[in-house]
Amino acid sequence: MTTSNAKGRITRRGFFERSAGVLATAGILGGIGAAKAVPDSDKNGDVAKNDSAPMTGKIALEEHFAFPDPAATYPIQPTPDFRLQMEDMSSRRIADMDRGGVELCILSHVGPGLQAIPNRSEAITTSRRWNDYLAENITKNPKRLKGFAALPMQDPQAAAQELTRCVKELGFCGALVHGFTQDGEADSAVFYDQPQYRPFWATVEELDVSFYLHPRLPLFTRRQDYEGHPWLLGGAWSFALDASTHALRLMGSGLFDEYPKLKVILGHLGEGLPFNIWRVDNRISKRGLRTKGKLTMSQYLRENFYFTTSGNFRTQALNDVMLEVGADRIMYSVDYPYDDMAEASEWFDHAPISEPDRVKIAHSNARKLFRL
Repeated sequence: MTTSNAKGRITRRGFFERSAGVLATAGILGGIGAAKAVPDSDKNGDVAKNDSAPMTGKIALEEHFAFPDPAATYPIQPTPDFRLQMEDMSSRRIADMDRGGVELCILSHVGPGLQAIPNRSEAITTSRRWNDYLAENITKNPKRLKGFAALPMQDPQAAAQELTRCVKELGFCGALVHGFTQDGEADSAVFYDQPQYRPFWATVEELDVSFYLHPRLPLFTRRQDYEGHPWLLGGAWSFALDASTHALRLMGSGLFDEYPKLKVILGHLGEGLPFNIWRVDNRISKRGLRTKGKLTMSQYLRENFYFTTSGNFRTQALNDVMLEVGADRIMYSVDYPYDDMAEASEWFDHAPISEPDRVKIAHSNARKLFRL
């Protein structure tokens, strides 16, 4: 029985068979291919191996740096040492990578980055300065570091031009953008499903590179539900809502029908979308709602999106993403320096998944996607 139809799309039966394999490797289902049981387990219920040396050769791709500007402020900056850790792109960062078995990091500027600069000309100028600075540091250690471009999305044409320059001249792997963009006024939020961004997306597809959609904090003038509750902000909750909503807007706009080869990456094991995608499709269908997209949201999720483990070190969540999209679309990441290289490695190296899937997620998927 074939697992795909004549157009190369994954069939329902084929996806079920692949998902069942994931369950088997996780030990949830019995039968052929089930992972060998290991008696040890950690406090979260994740089965662990007995070896202690980290798995080497990992590629991590949601790892942040900061341009060393004394006047700049960055979110979640609890100590001066954290700022130094964010700005370091040499010995300290490499040592942390070694502790986590990470061979290569694809670096991106910390958020909200360019997206929080309402002035277009300033955003364009800053993007070149940041990207050139990153490229300069990569040349000092090219075997360990790569880059994602920071883009001035305030101006779609300028963003396309800067992405082209970064890919063709600086050798970057694509772009990482921090959610919506403030354009012209501080109290503004522009999303990339809007018509003026279609030429930009055409450039992304033509360059055949990936677009990492990273979340950002909400504007308080627009999100009163967070006011007075700072614990809801950032990675604890608001990040997932920001990025998942933006991703759904892209799907519903018909973007991936116009540019079917686009590759969008979501961090943090998919910002909750893999868990909720069935309900999204179900509610749209039952309520008789229509989007501009020709396919269901779950089809776009499986065909145009990739996912990373950044900052979400939970085996149950990983298994859910594997069931929804398959191990071929998941890549290892840490979210450094907000999360620790060794902590991420300790979880991932001992997670009860099959060894072929562990290798895919650790590095082979990224090598294929980024042609490394």
